[in-house]
Amino acid sequence: MNEPFHIISPKGQRVPIVISVPHCGVKFPSELKNSYHKDLMQQPDDTDWFVHQLYEFASELGITIIHAKYSRWVIDLNRDSESAPLYNDGRIITGLTTLTDFFGKDIYIDEEHTPNKQEVDRRLNQYYWPYYNKIEGLLADLKTEFEDVLLWDAHSIRQSVKTIRKDDFPDLILGNNDEKTAHHNLINIALSGLKKAGHEATHNTPFKGGNITRHFGKPEKGIHALQLEMVKKLYMEDDELTFSEERANNMRKLLIPIFKNLISTLNQL
Repeated sequence: MNEPFHIISPKGQRVPIVISVPHCGVKFPSELKNSYHKDLMQQPDDTDWFVHQLYEFASELGITIIHAKYSRWVIDLNRDSESAPLYNDGRIITGLTTLTDFFGKDIYIDEEHTPNKQEVDRRLNQYYWPYYNKIEGLLADLKTEFEDVLLWDAHSIRQSVKTIRKDDFPDLILGNNDEKTAHHNLINIALSGLKKAGHEATHNTPFKGGNITRHFGKPEKGIHALQLEMVKKLYMEDDELTFSEERANNMRKLLIPIFKNLISTLNQL
């Protein structure tokens, strides 16, 4: 079967962490390629460009990575399967099968090509639920070996998206649905680590974690989930389209100690 995700297996001894990157996908299935505006489709601005590449260090630490193959315009893996909104504060929220990008531009060539309920259900079955089922399987497998496991959902965003927030975004935003999706020790380790390099790091503001974090985070069952949103300029050039190895390496120097501390803390909960 042609799975809608890629798996990067850990090298050496595995640890109780899975990293999910749901918005880095850039492909479009053949049956949908003629549905979108070609000019927008060449470089969908809502993509979390190269985030899986930023986290390539993780497999060396024993961490499993799952990342999306297809664009979030096909179906958004970090939205509720019934399209229930994540926020109700007036910001633009692109939906499960969004009709616009973050800036409100129509992405489909005409109304005839927009997905009806039958098409949404098809995309859920073909692309969405396989991603969720795989994460569930990866976590369940780790639970056979570890008492507590962590899902880290990795994202990035332009520094400024006025339709979501009038001000620029903070450099780093840790989300856990108001501390409901992870043990407070894990939250504290992550948050303190993010603040060490002098970056502006916020907690659950303006993002609390999307559907993946909220769906899987069940700390009472030993399954913890955290979302990290970072502005793209931290690991990309100022155009927010081109990968910067130098900036990415600086971010890796920040992230690697955080993950090492998270691994140690998970084993002590």
